[in-house]
Amino acid sequence: MRFEAVTIKDIAKALGLSTSTVSRALRDSYEISPETKKLVLEYAEKINYHPNPIALSLKERRSRSIGVIVCEIANSFFSQTINGIESIAYDNGYNVMIAQSRESFKREILNLQFLTSRSIDGLIISVSTETEDFSYFKELNEKGLPIVFFDRIVDEINTHKVIVDNYKGAYDATSHLIKNGYRRIANVVNSGSLSITKERLAGYKAALTDQKIPIDESLIRFCHHGGMILSEVEDAVNSLLKNKKRPDAIFASSDKLTISCLRILKARKIAVPDTMALVGFSNTDLTELMSPPLTTIRQPAFEMGEIATSLLLQLIESKRPVTDFETKILASELIIRDSSIKKKIKTKVLS
Repeated sequence: MRFEAVTIKDIAKALGLSTSTVSRALRDSYEISPETKKLVLEYAEKINYHPNPIALSLKERRSRSIGVIVCEIANSFFSQTINGIESIAYDNGYNVMIAQSRESFKREILNLQFLTSRSIDGLIISVSTETEDFSYFKELNEKGLPIVFFDRIVDEINTHKVIVDNYKGAYDATSHLIKNGYRRIANVVNSGSLSITKERLAGYKAALTDQKIPIDESLIRFCHHGGMILSEVEDAVNSLLKNKKRPDAIFASSDKLTISCLRILKARKIAVPDTMALVGFSNTDLTELMSPPLTTIRQPAFEMGEIATSLLLQLIESKRPVTDFETKILASELIIRDSSIKKKIKTKVLS
């Protein structure tokens, strides 16, 4: 049996009223008497009537819904960001439609086409690792669709953006490893086309340079699918281990890469941190429960979602075209745990 939602016509038929009278009563029109309004509203509540969002969107030319595209909902960083997005959206009467690209450009475009066909009022997006052609975003932006980028942004599109200080996060992580005695620090990164990769790679190199440690390009490995394909990370780590001068530490510059690197090192029975230290970006609370507990750069994901949504709603609800845009840069936090600190060797004093 096909589900059919209750309509205004059903209420009108049950109460012996015209559909126009019911419609005005539901909108609290002054043309309808208090008694009739009370009758209609009580019956509507009794049968659990809700206005048809499609009909409302056609009438108001707004759907009161926003689209969100991320690479993977299960990723703790993005799930926390989505929580922040929803907290602001729902408080302001907007629904949220979520899609994931799985780091695929083709899937990202299909998601965009689906969401825009549903007449979303605006879009919040973190682009996939495969995305290098931004023409579709430019076209939507030029047609007037409000767009806010977060985390992985597109510099050439003039709109609001929300990021963390990726440069400083990577700089702090690398500096921490250097301070703890590691010198051959490898960097396992996402696709080189991503904004976060460029910024984190720059921070990593700057920390080495400031400590007079030569930058060794053979210690940098790109994972173009961002850790979604484990074999890609395995190839990257294995090639580092085959290096004539193998690294003594790895800085993994995304959540998925960090966890994958630890899994691979454990499988290879490489002791962390004594044989090789590990620091990464991660927002999962499970990092402190791992063995060893992971040193990570934590991002204010929930706050990023809140800010991105607030900025998007400003674009959607503005009565005039918005021409001044801003890039919000939030601070990250280095959380130090056992994976980056060498164990002190205890010496026995003979009497």
